[in-house]
Amino acid sequence: MDAFNVALLSRIVLCILLSLSFLWRTSLGTELSFVTCGSVIKLLNVKHNVRLHSHDVRYGSGSGQQSVTGVVSMEDSNSYWSVRGTRDAACQRGNAVKCGQTIRLTHVNTGRNLHSHYFTSPLSSNQEVSAFGEEGEGDHLDEWSVECGGSVWKRQEAVRFRHKATEALLSVTGEQYGRPIHGQREVHAMSGSTQHSLWKAMEGIFIKPTEAMPGQDHHYLHTEL
Repeated sequence: MDAFNVALLSRIVLCILLSLSFLWRTSLGTELSFVTCGSVIKLLNVKHNVRLHSHDVRYGSGSGQQSVTGVVSMEDSNSYWSVRGTRDAACQRGNAVKCGQTIRLTHVNTGRNLHSHYFTSPLSSNQEVSAFGEEGEGDHLDEWSVECGGSVWKRQEAVRFRHKATEALLSVTGEQYGRPIHGQREVHAMSGSTQHSLWKAMEGIFIKPTEAMPGQDHHYLHTEL
């Protein structure tokens, strides 16, 4: 299957899943208060009000890998990311993501993982963030630790993502690209823990666990996609 058909199929599947997600939430009358493994979500940078985004556009400098940006639009399907475990630490489908847990974030439409390394970002000269790999498999530079205040990653909480290998934080500081991605913000990684590195889970499909977390009602059911 060529790249165009793969991308088209991904979009069709995503639309179906989001439609089913709406029906499930309506029928159950409730939503999970925490983020779970296997969920497909959008991530909002709280400071700059942009969603983490990627697309099949490569950087013209640095690594030359697939670019990662921030977009204002809420509707763009290229802002969906799947929450996954790593090669060495499985992330059981439906389990709450724990604070301090290492995860991968896989871009749904292209199958590449959120990635960073010591290349310089094109606009701010911070650490470049890209999307890397094929069909969800890349390398150890795709791993990020979730930094949050409690025991699990809560949906209403602003959290940080620390790159495992370089210890830099996923950030946005407001620099904007020109053509061909005019108006999109640069996403990069920085060592400092600031307001620029706070992210919140927004729209998406939140997979329900088989058992309730402590303090949660037992009517939360595991939802198969």
